[in-house]
Formats: sequence, structure tokens, C-alpha cells
Amino acid sequence: MNDFDRLDPKLILSAVESAGYLTTGEYTQLNSYENRVFDIRLEHSRAAISPLERVIAKFYRPHRWTREGIHDEHEFLQDLVREGIPAIAPLPLKNGRTTLDAEGYVMALFPRVSGRMPDEFLPGQLKAVGRTLAQIHNIGSRRPALHRPTLNVATYGWPALERLERFVYPELWTRYEEACIVLLEDIEETLDQSSFIRIHGDCHKGNLLLGSGGQDGAGQFFFVDFDDCCNGPVVQDFWMLLSGSLEDDSASREQDEICAGYEELREIPDEWHLFEPLRALRIIHYAGWIAQRWNDPFFQQIFPAFQTYNYWLDELTRLERIADSL
Repeated sequence: MNDFDRLDPKLILSAVESAGYLTTGEYTQLNSYENRVFDIRLEHSRAAISPLERVIAKFYRPHRWTREGIHDEHEFLQDLVREGIPAIAPLPLKNGRTTLDAEGYVMALFPRVSGRMPDEFLPGQLKAVGRTLAQIHNIGSRRPALHRPTLNVATYGWPALERLERFVYPELWTRYEEACIVLLEDIEETLDQSSFIRIHGDCHKGNLLLGSGGQDGAGQFFFVDFDDCCNGPVVQDFWMLLSGSLEDDSASREQDEICAGYEELREIPDEWHLFEPLRALRIIHYAGWIAQRWNDPFFQQIFPAFQTYNYWLDELTRLERIADSL
């Protein structure tokens, strides 16, 4: 049974109205792999908690996070917004909280922010992104996320590898497992967890939204989707923003620009040696995540290559290349 089989229009709209927002009955489902997210149109109402025309309703996948873990995400976002940092914090609900129980689903509402995801960064934009990232890390360093995972191999590596044995092509499994063991053992020895802070955790271009306003009316980047926020190394929020490895000229230039903005507000982390190991951990964890969700027909539709030989050969090649570079 799909985790979201019971999430029908009646339940979605009833949950939003129970939260204190009167709907018109119109909604649009937005792209989201892990959760279910809807753009909900609202009626004008003096009784509404906030005078909004639309809200974004997020129904969390059951059993992924504890309620305390979800509130850690919300508290991080609220911390950022209170400091004037461009993030999108959850809206207050009628029950006085930021989450609502909806027949077994946990729902939160967010304001709808207009903007677009960048296809590529224009000159100067990465410097602005680096400046905002430094602000996020300054706030994140104030206290840990008590109910969120720590980004290490015990959480993100070994469990994923264990799930993958039944998916990797048998003739590739031995090499795949050997490469992963080399990588995970190296990461285990290299990561200094004493330096970990609250981070975004999934900081790539797809989780940046270029909105209006900002300096000189040029627009500002909102950091969105803190669903994977965790305690981890600062550099985790850097490497996914780059076009490739640090050996690539374009990625090196991008790194320089991000750092130019970052160092205006925070010391640049001395963790660049973790770029490729963290990339490997991401590859392993991402594949393990797909494997964990494979019983969901939606995942089989959006990742049809996951059970092909070429998919696993490509994954193996990438992992062996990183392992050989250690």
C-alpha cells in the first residue's frame, strides 16, 4: 500500500480548513518525491489567521520523521526568518502550532512565494548565495537540531548499502560493495563531528528560488525545502551548488564566488577535502533512498532506470573514481 493512498481531495481540503484557512476547493499538486505538496487557493475571509490568497500545504510522508523532528525543521526556519534571512517558515495554525494531525498525516502550511529556480547562475549571484549561506550557518551554529539525524556513515551510509544488495546487478555487486566500504571507512575516519552544526543538508540549485526584491531590485534567493536539514559538516551545503568537482575550472570559479560572499559574514570552512567523499556518501545514500521507497509505484515511474544494468554501472564508475582519488 502506498503511504499516500488515503490522501484524497476531501482529506486535503478538510485539513487546510481545520488549520484555520478557508479554501475555494481549488488546488494543484506540486512536484515532490518524498512528501505530498499542494498549492491551495483560499477564500477571502476576515476570520482567516493570515490574509493570504494561496498557501502551500505539505503532507509529510508517514513514519519518516518524528513530530519532534518536523518541529526541528520548523524551528530552524523560524530562527532564520526572525533574523531577516530569506527562507520560508511555516504559517501559524488554528491549534497554535505549525503542524496538524490529519487522519494519520502530519500537515504544515507555508506561504506561497513567487520565483523561479535558476537554470544557471549569472555573474554576482553566487556571491549573494554565499552571503546568505553564511547567515544560515551562523544561525545554525547556535544550537543543534535535537531530533534530526547526524550526517555520518552510520546514518547515511551503511544502512543504504545494506538495502542495495538486492538492487545492484549481481555481476557488479562485489565491486560496488568493495568501493562503498573503502569510501565509507574513509569518511568515518575523516569526519570531525565535533564541528557539526545545523545545516540545510540538501543545498542544490533546485532548492533555491529566485524571488523579487533584494539589493538594487535584482532579486534575492530564498533557500527552500529544509526537509533534509540535519547536523552535519558546513561544507555539505557547498558542494552540491557547484557544477562539478573542484578540479573543473567552472566549479573552481563558482567556489571562489561563493566563498567571496560567505567570508563577508563567516569564516570559510577548512573542509574542502571532504567534497568528493561527501559526494560519494550522497550517491550511496540517494540510491539507498530510492531502494527504500521502491514499493511506492510513484518511485518506479520516476526512476525507471533504477533496475537497469547501465544505471548501476554508471553508479559504480562514479564511486570507484572517487575511491581511487582518496
